[in-house]
Amino acid sequence: MKYRMNRSFKILLVSYISLSGVIAHAQTQDSYEYNSEFTWGINKNSAGGLIGGFTFKKARKLSDNTLETFGLEIMNVKNPEEVRQNSGYTGNFFIYGKSNYLYAFRFQYGRDFILFTKAPQQGVEIKAVLAAGPSLGVVAPYYIERAVDNSFFTSKHEQYDPNNPNHSFNNILGTGNLFEGIGDSKLQLGANVKAGLNFELGFLKSQVTGFEVGILVDSYFNKIILMPTAENKSVFPTVFFTLFYGSRK
Repeated sequence: MKYRMNRSFKILLVSYISLSGVIAHAQTQDSYEYNSEFTWGINKNSAGGLIGGFTFKKARKLSDNTLETFGLEIMNVKNPEEVRQNSGYTGNFFIYGKSNYLYAFRFQYGRDFILFTKAPQQGVEIKAVLAAGPSLGVVAPYYIERAVDNSFFTSKHEQYDPNNPNHSFNNILGTGNLFEGIGDSKLQLGANVKAGLNFELGFLKSQVTGFEVGILVDSYFNKIILMPTAENKSVFPTVFFTLFYGSRK
């Protein structure tokens, strides 16, 4: 009787260990396998401000090491000579010499190539990123608040014009309202291409966390006048850093 109990116990123990091993292996394999992912990120780049803009990307696997990607970037592009200054009368900030904003909507199609696959629940997955596509530039007027008849109790909002004598530095009280004049925006068509490295640091199958670094060139068919008295260009090369978060399945 004792022999049968020991034998049954050994069989159950071996079966349990074997089954546990299969389940653990399946969970390990399943903990990182995925077919698609969606991420969004906050971008910092050499042609933007403290926050350059936002990115959105949808990716799906074509093979074990290749993903097809569809992306959208929304960026505020600046002239390198833009400097924030403040009015000596109000203390409000404005950018002297700036006449237009450039909001860039970059549509991208590309490939992510997995260079190093992360181990389940540890390590880093590294991808090479290549993407390109059309750009739509929204050129919106930059409004200032200026004094009227040298009286700082009466002011007027206008798009900055370097040829207007009322727009001298000492006559400017600050910037206009947020999105003021957006209805007078003009559109510019162009194209963009980027290359970079993507570092995914997440520990869960369902979540994606990491950062991306690289270079991007945004080019338009016409020169974009951001500061009339400075050098203006139609091509904007940038170095970027993006923190991203998302989900996968």
